[in-house]
Amino acid sequence: VMAASKPVEAPGSSGTAGLSRWQLALVLGAPILLGAGAIYLWGRRAARRGKGASERKTPEGRASPGPGGDSGSGQPDGPGHEEMSPLGRAQAAKNKGNKYFKAGKYELAIQCYTEAISLCPPEKNLDLSTFYQNRAAAYEQLQKWTEVAQDCTKAVELNPKYVKALFRRAKAHEKLDNKKECLEDVTAVCILEAFQNQQSMLLADKVLKLLGKEKAKEKYKNREPLMPSPQFIKSYFSSFTDDIISQPLLKGEKSDEDKDKEGEASEVKENSGYLRAKQYMEEENYDKIISESTKEIEAKGRYMAEALLLRATFYLLIGNASAAKPDLDQVISMEDANVKLRANALIKRGSMYMQQQQPVLSTQDFNMAADIDPQNADVYHHRGQLKILLDQIEEAVEDFDECIRLRPNSALAQAQKCFALYRQAYTGSNALTVQAAMKGFEDVIKKFPKCAEGYALYAQALTDQQQFGKADEMYDKCIDLEPDNATTYVHKGLLQLQWKQDLDKGLELISKAIEIDNKCDFAYETMGTIEVQRGNLDKAIEMFNKAINLAKSEMEMAHLYSLCDAAYAQTEVAKKYGLKPPTL
Repeated sequence: VMAASKPVEAPGSSGTAGLSRWQLALVLGAPILLGAGAIYLWGRRAARRGKGASERKTPEGRASPGPGGDSGSGQPDGPGHEEMSPLGRAQAAKNKGNKYFKAGKYELAIQCYTEAISLCPPEKNLDLSTFYQNRAAAYEQLQKWTEVAQDCTKAVELNPKYVKALFRRAKAHEKLDNKKECLEDVTAVCILEAFQNQQSMLLADKVLKLLGKEKAKEKYKNREPLMPSPQFIKSYFSSFTDDIISQPLLKGEKSDEDKDKEGEASEVKENSGYLRAKQYMEEENYDKIISESTKEIEAKGRYMAEALLLRATFYLLIGNASAAKPDLDQVISMEDANVKLRANALIKRGSMYMQQQQPVLSTQDFNMAADIDPQNADVYHHRGQLKILLDQIEEAVEDFDECIRLRPNSALAQAQKCFALYRQAYTGSNALTVQAAMKGFEDVIKKFPKCAEGYALYAQALTDQQQFGKADEMYDKCIDLEPDNATTYVHKGLLQLQWKQDLDKGLELISKAIEIDNKCDFAYETMGTIEVQRGNLDKAIEMFNKAINLAKSEMEMAHLYSLCDAAYAQTEVAKKYGLKPPTL
């Protein structure tokens, strides 16, 4: 379910308005990673010296010096100095191995490096570590991953901050499918290289995503369904205007007795499960809606199509997409059902597919909805959001225009159109169109001063443009209009970090968000990210775990596991090597 009126979140980002994930990485200074590895956020402080991103393939030593980034590899002397000493003979064997390596004769290179290891005096740690590392490089060329890992381990034991050996072992662990060990090694490398080497950062990101996916798949299967907060549910339904099931009960649907005893759902006429479910919805008694809808469906009552759609919607809200899908399929296939119900089911199934990263199926559903109900503004509004996620900005703008044509008072569509135009201008680095888009926001908030989303999206654009003071004012306007919207407090908290590096104020605002909505996973996730910044890794892991238990989709959960695993890997690296990234 795409969260209500949250226009351009990544699928499954559970109500984080706008581009929070993308911005979060930028806010906290991540050098290149915008996905699962957004936890590698210390780049701004740590970035001091640039390292090349060249593949490390060559062994070390004079015959074939390795590329930069040896960081403590102990470059050994070339031949000539101690020709007759044991170390000199070991160096000579190593140099001969390097020549074989360069010629692609890896078996012979390995023999020479083995000889160098046996000749080298045991107290010469740095030299010995280089010989092991070189032999590992040769094994790597032969794809003997276990031997690579073993030799790198010897090299690291002799020289604990040996970047080349750690990175080579990380790659070997990746090949051996030892993801946890791979992550620890590559985390150490990232810290030692001050997050300047793109290769190691990309490997970290890759292994984090794999770990996250694996863990989320297992956890999501066995999770307890969880009803989101009333604020989230109301916000979700407010993003539909042509949605029959979320309209209040009509006068004729309430019984006479019920008028005397407002709120007693059992008195609803016809004893209809669907009408009872609707009554519960008005009372915000959301936990009973699925069971009441089920009674209507089992009785094949006159509101069966509505009940199926209502039940599917709540299955989606509690994160049970596999239960929602057959209900949505059934409504969509009901040729004689109200076309508004079918179109709404298609929008919801399309959003579900997008969350499951199936954009082709998603697009098909939205297109079918537009075909069967071309006057339905919701179709264009939600399809516009999908197009933004797919980076099809021009098509998104067309959809928002159609939504506005059908519903001229749709403040939401106007605000989202502005944001789409802003994104297009911002990514195209066109100063004039950026200015025009910013003016568009001013027009929207003037025309619709009561639309909180207009201020929220404008605030994100202002943050991008480094106009922090004005962005802060916009968030305050949002809070005035929607004091119970936890997400706004989280965004305002993030702004304090970017603007004033004020961690305490940031945390205070995010704590306020949790006070308002203790099921706001975005707040826990952001708090975890800040705790990483402060170096409180155990606290960060605790926050990420809270967010994991609240995640509304498997994809969202995978992202959170990645953050959690990254923080955990840092605690392990800190214990093993005494390495910690700089903190704010």
